[in-house]
Amino acid sequence: MSAKLDIGRSYSLQNRVEEWMTAEKAGNRGVDVLSTSVLVQLVESAAIHCIDPVLGSDQITLGTHIDLEHHKPVPVGFIVRTEVEVVMIDGPRVSFAVQVFDEREAVAEGTHERYIIDRSKFLAKLEEKLT
Repeated sequence: MSAKLDIGRSYSLQNRVEEWMTAEKAGNRGVDVLSTSVLVQLVESAAIHCIDPVLGSDQITLGTHIDLEHHKPVPVGFIVRTEVEVVMIDGPRVSFAVQVFDEREAVAEGTHERYIIDRSKFLAKLEEKLT
């Protein structure tokens, strides 16, 4: 790692909910709100951005677990803010607390886990699986 990863490191990501991000576009007819599948993508993106600056040049992170309660709808046009905070580091395993808000209220919360690995080792395992 190029810098030290510490518990408490956090990152906040803001996005405007667009039509392509809706449950309607994911196949849930008539539901024009932020889809849970896109919400998961936003959580992963925030976590990646949070720890990317401290990774070594050949390191990447892979998501391995997410536990997310999506309890409020977010309409198209609203800004959604995804906040992640490192709450546990166990060797290569990094766990995050997750909170998501729209312009009016909390809309989701949970946890996310990523592993820090060497890109070259990952690519070698991938190649092995493909052959």
